Amino acid sequence: MQNKFITIKKAAEILGVSELTLRNWDNNGKFPAGRHPISNYRMYKVSDIEDLLQEIEVRRDHRRPSKSDVKKLSVKHLTD
Repeated sequence: MQNKFITIKKAAEILGVSELTLRNWDNNGKFPAGRHPISNYRMYKVSDIEDLLQEIEVRRDHRRPSKSDVKKLSVKHLTD
């Protein structure tokens, strides 16, 4: 099955963080992005976004995660 990718704008919207935060995470290796082969824009695998959201869902104890929770979980997710 072919991997599906989304733009940095859509990924930021889904995760509830800014595009700048995603750029920083990519630069720091916390949540790396792929690159479009022609434009070199950052692109994110839908499966990576889904995995992160699933981890957030499991840990949130029936409450909406804050932006701080999302950042903490994504950092932990990538360091495991």
